[in-house]
Amino acid sequence: MSTLVIVVHPDLAESRINKRWVQELKKQSGVTVHNLYEVYPDEQINVAQEQELLEQHDRIVLQFPFYWYSTPSLLKKWLDKVLTYGWAYGSEGGKLQGKELLIALSAASVEENYQHDGRNRYTIEELLRPLEATGHMIGVKLLPYFVQYGAAVLTDEQLEQSAQKYAQTVIS
Repeated sequence: MSTLVIVVHPDLAESRINKRWVQELKKQSGVTVHNLYEVYPDEQINVAQEQELLEQHDRIVLQFPFYWYSTPSLLKKWLDKVLTYGWAYGSEGGKLQGKELLIALSAASVEENYQHDGRNRYTIEELLRPLEATGHMIGVKLLPYFVQYGAAVLTDEQLEQSAQKYAQTVIS
């Protein structure tokens, strides 16, 4: 199985967890790491190139830090530009039909805050409904989310465990 990991972090060099995840993924065979902010520093997305890349892989991973209950802005722009009518969905679309989609994110806050009685009042699953709906619209098989809570307070040991677990999730 070939896997495309679309990394969307506006400052990956300064990231602790997403950078470590990428380092671990680059050791894996059959995994292509595609950093959108590196490829498109001007945010001018080459739609045809992105669509071709998606078609070449069986599993698609969207990896990003969770910002203000959402994705980084470039991921939203990428979704809007790349997943077009007639290609990703619609009577002439369906190019991603049957592929697997894994959403992988790091959340600075701890898991307890993402509960109905927690600080954020909603679960991660509820906050990610738009991505889930997008997945259904384009016909992909949604895999269980990979979420690393408490990214801001992870110890070095926890970070290593997270990187290993994430890489295993991506390739299995």
